[in-house]
Amino acid sequence: MIIEDVIDFLRKVPPFQFLDDSTLKDITGSISMEFYPKGTFIQTQGGPADYLYIIKKGEVKVSIKNENEDVFLDYRGEGDLIGYLLIFGGTKARANVTAIDDTICYLIKRETIQNLLYLNPAVREFFNKSFLTRYLDKTFKEIKNKNLVYSGGDKILFTMPVGELASKGVISASHNISIQEAAEIMANYRISSLILVDEAGVPSGIITDRDLRDKVVSKGKDCKHPVKDIMSVPHIRSDVKEYCFEAILKMVKHNVHHLLVMKDDKLQGVLTNHDLMLIQGTSPLSIVKDIESQSTVGALVPVSRKINNIVGLLLNEGAKASSITRIISEINDRLVRKIIELAEDRFGEPPLPFCWIVFGSEGRKEQTFKTDQDNALIYHDPTDPEMEKAAQEYFRDFTFFVRDGLLKCGFPPCPADFMATNPMWRQPLHVWRKYFTNWISTPTSEAVLNTVTFFDFRAVYGETRLLDWLKDFTLSMAKDSKIFLGYIANLAIKNRPPIGFLKTFVVEKSGEHKDKLNMKIKGLAPLVDIMRLFALEKGIKETSTIERIQVLRDKHTIVKEYADELIHAFEFIMMIRIQLQFEQIKESKEINNFINPNNLSNLEKRIAKETFQLISKIQDLIIERYKAMIW
Repeated sequence: MIIEDVIDFLRKVPPFQFLDDSTLKDITGSISMEFYPKGTFIQTQGGPADYLYIIKKGEVKVSIKNENEDVFLDYRGEGDLIGYLLIFGGTKARANVTAIDDTICYLIKRETIQNLLYLNPAVREFFNKSFLTRYLDKTFKEIKNKNLVYSGGDKILFTMPVGELASKGVISASHNISIQEAAEIMANYRISSLILVDEAGVPSGIITDRDLRDKVVSKGKDCKHPVKDIMSVPHIRSDVKEYCFEAILKMVKHNVHHLLVMKDDKLQGVLTNHDLMLIQGTSPLSIVKDIESQSTVGALVPVSRKINNIVGLLLNEGAKASSITRIISEINDRLVRKIIELAEDRFGEPPLPFCWIVFGSEGRKEQTFKTDQDNALIYHDPTDPEMEKAAQEYFRDFTFFVRDGLLKCGFPPCPADFMATNPMWRQPLHVWRKYFTNWISTPTSEAVLNTVTFFDFRAVYGETRLLDWLKDFTLSMAKDSKIFLGYIANLAIKNRPPIGFLKTFVVEKSGEHKDKLNMKIKGLAPLVDIMRLFALEKGIKETSTIERIQVLRDKHTIVKEYADELIHAFEFIMMIRIQLQFEQIKESKEINNFINPNNLSNLEKRIAKETFQLISKIQDLIIERYKAMIW
């Protein structure tokens, strides 16, 4: 280590830039230098910390370990400091610091820095104001309020296990008792539901006040009959360790209001819609209940307007972006299904079984606020021309009804007409197979656009096996077609993130969005395209970006190395977009994805730059992987 080189480096790093040459020489006399290979710990939370670290080269991740997981706090790079809080007290590290690239650090003993603080007012002022104010007061407030990570409270919906919220001391009874005996138990204990168990004490059913009203009183059923006759079998259950938002997803998806909470196959409690409302103030389940209770499209319109309010609620609860989009997607799915059910009531039973599919952000379960309609329809292959004609006429009127219903509920038509109302996108299964065969075998620009559009598809309603058959067929073809994958790879590297050579943001140069970043086209889209490519390479059926990363973690060499960073990148970009659009809605502005980087905090700017660099790095790896096919 050459002392002159150390001094030259420190002159560029605050607060050492405030020091004279004599003081710098005194400090550098006791400085050491260490190399940390990628993946190694520089500091361990709770471990000894005797040094202030200055990153000379490389990059690190700072995180705090709580009971359940590592909570990401920050990325730091060249010139940044590690361990500055220990200068003011304590002997143990407050966070885990991990090298995410090969990293070199200068190490200065804590006593040396403390002595420097005592003797140099400028350095003391710098640490007091710049670091403590910025990183303690401001940053942690931003982390909580802006949801860059989980907030720290243990009573927050998206960090609280259902076992903490579920009602304990659950009243249960044998499933062999009569309806009258069950009703008496419910009346005596003043409970709205009763868990029924078999001879081994394992939950076998549940009855509610509603069951007594709808299945007994209204039907004139004899109360001496076994309670088994009216009980519902609770197939949908939750483990005590699952988070409450997972329970919400299950209750919304399966339209249940009571969820058995289990531990090692034993009943621990019951979670109800009321329990969730107590900690949320309101519940997504209440919106689902409103949706289910409507009988006309017109009645659904005011209900659909409430969905955007859920985003604000989830933001306040400290939800991650992926949690928000999953819940919103589930609610929107329920709205779509309800409109389809109304269409079936209007037009009668369809001539052939069908499957309603969605794609785009809806197909990836990554909806934020209402987006364009991106849907299509697959139906069973007709056995004769007469049946084919009947199917065409029925589904023509059917799809227009659904389109108009979604339009009234705030979902605008797709500008490119990727909708089931387009005859091209409502076809029998054999035609869909032909589409994909032609697109994959002859990957023109239009064909590639069609395939990437539909490869994010998932079923929302109807005969889901139709989509399963189509997906198995198409994924098998795609993963074996190197030429086709080359075209998809070209698409994945087309949009480069808005970061310059010197880590500066590359903003729009002109137009109404001048000096702003397009977080969708330049940030989110390349990440989505990258993970779609990797999913196609391995024949992965999952459609959401997060799910693709999780499944590919053990199957794809690139994803295996960068999985955690990719998840953080996706969560960050999505959260920035959600917050931006939520503010635009509150101010009655048109929703867009353009953000002025000057409106980002210093922490957000840093994470944005690291996120864009990660995407660029993955794109470079794709270029190397497909170098014979990249043009």
